[in-house]
Amino acid sequence: MQLDVGKIYEGKVTGITKFGAFVEIEPGTTGMVHISEVANTYVSEIKDHLSEGQTVKVKVLSVSEEGKISLSIKKALTDQQPKKDGGRRGGNGGRRQENNQKPVQEKAPQTPEAAFEDMLNKFKQSSDERMGDLKKVLDVKRRNPARRK
Repeated sequence: MQLDVGKIYEGKVTGITKFGAFVEIEPGTTGMVHISEVANTYVSEIKDHLSEGQTVKVKVLSVSEEGKISLSIKKALTDQQPKKDGGRRGGNGGRRQENNQKPVQEKAPQTPEAAFEDMLNKFKQSSDERMGDLKKVLDVKRRNPARRK
């Protein structure tokens, strides 16, 4: 079978390792999905996302001279989703933006990357608050030697 790079195929997971999963696209044609290409979120255990025998859609990333096939599940998923702005450039639904005017904010479902960024920002904020509290306590202890216990 001649595979086209960039094309999406359906295949069956034939094996799982700690660094990736093997997917058989057609009898005798197997490629590998690296752990970083399994999902849009961080994957520590592939078995949490995939199981042997599962049918998945994969996108062919590359085919090496030796015949090794590199596949991606997450790119196959994102390529199948319709564009949020109807395919127009600019991301504001084709509306013109005047100078000194804020871009039009459209409510869109949150992507996994945006959800992760939000979690990371909340963690950083709470961590900064805790560090500030800890520094205050240490400053008080340094000023008052009787409280150093």
